[in-house]
Amino acid sequence: MPKVLGRAMQVAAAGGAFELVQKEFPEPGPGQVRIRVQACGVCHSDSLTKLGLWPGIQFPRVPGHEVAGVLDAVAADVQHFKVGQRVGLGWHGGHCNYCNPCRRGDFVLCENGPISGISFDGGYADYVIAPANALALIPDDLADADAAPLLCAGITTFNSLRNSGARPGDTVAILGIGGLGHLAVQYAAKSGFRTVAIARGQDKGPLAKQLGAHVYIDSTTQQPAAELQKLGGADVILSTLTSAKALEWAVDGLALNGKLIVVGAPDGPIVVPPFPLLLGRRTVTGWPSGTGMDSEETLNFSALAGVRPMIETFPLEKAEEAYERMMSGKARFRVVITTGM
Repeated sequence: MPKVLGRAMQVAAAGGAFELVQKEFPEPGPGQVRIRVQACGVCHSDSLTKLGLWPGIQFPRVPGHEVAGVLDAVAADVQHFKVGQRVGLGWHGGHCNYCNPCRRGDFVLCENGPISGISFDGGYADYVIAPANALALIPDDLADADAAPLLCAGITTFNSLRNSGARPGDTVAILGIGGLGHLAVQYAAKSGFRTVAIARGQDKGPLAKQLGAHVYIDSTTQQPAAELQKLGGADVILSTLTSAKALEWAVDGLALNGKLIVVGAPDGPIVVPPFPLLLGRRTVTGWPSGTGMDSEETLNFSALAGVRPMIETFPLEKAEEAYERMMSGKARFRVVITTGM
């Protein structure tokens, strides 16, 4: 397993521009693998790397935590994974096995867990060195460019919904039809939930129905909470929104024992009225992404049920353009970098 040369789009300092560099990618160390990257999704969380917002991040750093590729090298002590297998790597960059959450089997909450593209170099490159315990196998009938966004936006929405307690036939509302929301609508509908999509503008209605929504609510002309209560209230509301102000009505749209799950990071504190919580036993919670096995199950379900992201692709050397396209909010709906490897 000799070292290899390849390209990487790295950030040399917080807030700096991407720079294309040639670098050596070494043999994987104990417990590690080397992935030959085929595609890497561009996520809003990559701004934590680009802008140096994550505490303790070290530069230069290569962003990217939605990695789809092929195993190029595998350390001798790694079991289960073999050279030539198609694998994915998400936000969860492995776990220590020794902290209290890991000892309880709750690996995604590992107190020492590295984050792909933050703790170590990520997928804006030809190769990635990663912990083997973070990997997911990619099914044969899922293209690399489609698999990449599912390793963050996909797993976050799929995993939160399948752990929400909702059962087939329950009413599940998705707030926002964007990078996360357009996948959440598909997962909710394919899981047998009565799916309500909520967004701004009548123009998003046809897309919501195309994605599988049974009901569309235009928040600019309708009162979402009142409309949800006409349906009996939402058993689950999954918020992909980044506006805290736009969430203030959400608890009022829940059914008794309903749950508001926040997966999009709002831009400020969420205002929650106390009486709907107290009198209706409603809850507000968040959800992180998931482990490599959660990612693998997300990919398998997506392949089985026909869930696919809507993507725009850019070559690796145009990573800056790809990143700016994502940050502008104009992408429909996920941006993916391809390496041509």
